[in-house]
Amino acid sequence: MPTDSLIEARQLVKNYDDFRAVDGVDFHVRPGECFGFLGPNGAGKSTLMKMIYCFSPRGGGELSIFGLDPDKKASEIKNRLGVVAQTDNLDEDITVTQNLQIYSGYFGFSRKQIQPKIDELLAFMSLESKAHAGIRQLSGGMKRRLVIARALLNDPDLLILDEPTTGLDPQVRHLIWAKLRELKTQGVTILLTTHYMEEAQELCDRLLVLDKGKVLSLGRPEELVKNNLHPYVLELPVAKKSEIQIPPSIQLETHGDKLFLFSDTPSELEKIALPFQGQFRIRTTGLEDLFLKLTGRDLHESE
Repeated sequence: MPTDSLIEARQLVKNYDDFRAVDGVDFHVRPGECFGFLGPNGAGKSTLMKMIYCFSPRGGGELSIFGLDPDKKASEIKNRLGVVAQTDNLDEDITVTQNLQIYSGYFGFSRKQIQPKIDELLAFMSLESKAHAGIRQLSGGMKRRLVIARALLNDPDLLILDEPTTGLDPQVRHLIWAKLRELKTQGVTILLTTHYMEEAQELCDRLLVLDKGKVLSLGRPEELVKNNLHPYVLELPVAKKSEIQIPPSIQLETHGDKLFLFSDTPSELEKIALPFQGQFRIRTTGLEDLFLKLTGRDLHESE
């Protein structure tokens, strides 16, 4: 692994009684990149995050953050992190600004000292008009943006986001993506988990695909798709399966009421689809196809 990595994990393990949530995971995160954990519910993404932000001790293997062991130097590591957990744990009895003022005290800032930073972050997250509003007055998207602003109060070297846009409408999601891309241009290293393929594609320089605590694949999103899938896919109703002849060069998968036929050339798929006018779709393959290939097309329930 590169010696300048912000995070290094080797054969990382985490057990909960008899259940192994993380099973021999290796990866590293480089300075200035956005690194993503992608996987279904129960894959081990959030468990990995908790070990990295020193909330949960590892069960085995090696883990280094900023060159430090989280089991021995948790306080030093936490001072350099910004963490956005899955839940918006804001104090609803005080205002937006007061939430940020109180949180800044954990890093030793006085209210007077931190106020310019609070004003800057509220403007950055388009929340300046809500500075004196109560938390109950905020929409779900505003609360999420406030939690991200709170995570930036200490100018973190590493920003950790656990499913940052789950449950938000597309407009808010795209706004948050734009802000995260801007942070990345400023040199902030970002680590995130996500269920959204588009989010992973938009933000991540590299992805670690997980399932059942194990690494399935690691690399740049476009390289993962290219190396694991044919470039084109035909979607047909599953009822048409008996009506088509499938050449050996085509990979066939079934999911629900659809057939997915993968090929290196669109013309090969067009010949198969010709009799089914209006009932087919030919497109390029993407991260969602990769995700389903690697993790399976059956429903994954959460832990």
